[in-house]
Amino acid sequence: MYIMKYLKPYKWQAISGFIFKLIEAFLELCIPMAVALIIDNGVAVHNTNYITKMAFVIFGLSTVGYASSLVCQYFASLTSQGVGTLMRKDMYRAINRYDYQDLDIIGTPSLITRITNDINQIQLAVAMVIRLCSRSPFLIIGSLIMSFVINWQVALIFVIVAPLIAFSIYFVMSHTAPMYSHIQHILDNVSLITRENLSGVRVIRAFNQQDNEQKRFESTTTKQKEEQIIAGNLSAVLNPATTIIVNFGIIAILYISGFKINAGSMTQGEVISLINYMNQILLSMYVFANVIVILNKASASYKRCADVLSQKPDIVQGINEAPSDYQNLITYDHVSFSYYSGNALTDVSFNILPGQTIGIIGGTGSGKTTLINLIPRFYDVTEGEIRIKDLPIKSYKFKDLRNMIGIVPQQATLFGGTIRENMQWGHPHATDEEIYEALELSQSKEFVDKMTEGLDTYIEQGGKNVSGGQRQRLTIARALVKKPEILILDDSASALDFATDAKLRKALSTLNMTVIIVSQRVSALMHADSIVVLSHGEVVGQGTHDMLMNTCDVYQEIVMSQMEGGQSNEE
Repeated sequence: MYIMKYLKPYKWQAISGFIFKLIEAFLELCIPMAVALIIDNGVAVHNTNYITKMAFVIFGLSTVGYASSLVCQYFASLTSQGVGTLMRKDMYRAINRYDYQDLDIIGTPSLITRITNDINQIQLAVAMVIRLCSRSPFLIIGSLIMSFVINWQVALIFVIVAPLIAFSIYFVMSHTAPMYSHIQHILDNVSLITRENLSGVRVIRAFNQQDNEQKRFESTTTKQKEEQIIAGNLSAVLNPATTIIVNFGIIAILYISGFKINAGSMTQGEVISLINYMNQILLSMYVFANVIVILNKASASYKRCADVLSQKPDIVQGINEAPSDYQNLITYDHVSFSYYSGNALTDVSFNILPGQTIGIIGGTGSGKTTLINLIPRFYDVTEGEIRIKDLPIKSYKFKDLRNMIGIVPQQATLFGGTIRENMQWGHPHATDEEIYEALELSQSKEFVDKMTEGLDTYIEQGGKNVSGGQRQRLTIARALVKKPEILILDDSASALDFATDAKLRKALSTLNMTVIIVSQRVSALMHADSIVVLSHGEVVGQGTHDMLMNTCDVYQEIVMSQMEGGQSNEE
């Protein structure tokens, strides 16, 4: 079990918590006996000194018990928070090792819920187990033993009552456990809708869909509320059920003890002790019932967290480093790739030589982004093989493979921090001179210089305080700072005007690196050394612009459509 792995570093804290809680429980068991002695030896014979002395004894027992409880709570908190911290770290590492397909299957909202809410449930359960799971069973068993010590015949009532209470707990637990698991899945949907609404707030307002999204959110949260109420109502049955059972037990104790007192075989103090022990069982069952509810929730959460930790990535790194002697930089050798929903690429083959500029073009959904995502092994090919520097990419270490590649994705993403910190992602020790060189190449230097704080300008999460075009240029600069051998631009200039795009391409042509440009614009790649034309995941043409204009119908259609749309193909 994964949980034992995380408890091991805190085993002494957990054991200490158990011990101090058992001390508290033992002292609680002593108090009813002390009360019985006060009644029989003090109140019954009007011995004030004895009553006073025993009052101090009870006060001492209570004080030591309270102190033991505080120490236990400290150790329980230390253990539960430590377990949660270690589990979060491992989950975060596991998620970062996931393949793209694993992330697609589980989903980001569900992973966020698991690493936050589910871990919180586990932390609460660990704390409650240490604080209450040792105390409650000890008090229940101890009360049963003490009742037999007092009078075994009356104690038989305890033997009848205890199983009835246990059955009540089992009944509720067996019915609520599946409910809490389902509730956590609904919570995933709440997280998903919230994330979609927050990230897509501009689109929602632009289409006046606020009311519809509000209804969708309310529908999901209402469903969660209803499920929670059903589970809560079933859990709430436990306390009244146990109260009824225990009160019938107390009535039986009073009835039978009355005859024994009249017969002189029991004292009034012993009867009070038995009732106190029965009440201790009742209170312990209350607490135990609440712990059971917490454990039910934690059990569902634990399974979800264990799923995250047990998921092993299918993409495993190799052991090779990049060779110094090679002929082809990148080779696609009869490559096919399928998502779970269907084929994305079919039998793709072409070579890229060092220093070449390669263009990739095709209609929407033709597989352009999928094609370049295979190079850094975000996904693995279904069939065929990709080689870099004449070695299969599966044989490379991830670090060595991805250090050769600088990729600018379709969605320009910047992180909270200064421009300098964002630029140093691929090259942590990059100097300001190197950063400014990359900014100039990416056509970013002009607007960065106009910023009051220059490279120290703070970029908000996601780059919300810069325009779309500025964000794209900064992400290109970030890739250039890395000085990769292979630069992949995945439609990363779509927000740029034609003049800025032309300047960017002219600057990139001066670099001594292989550039792969994925674009919808013919003008962005018409001067490439070679252009790969994709249609429905297949390569339908490859060559220079002039060659394709004579040989590739799909390319001709793209060019003509852009010319008709008013886009010039000439710089």
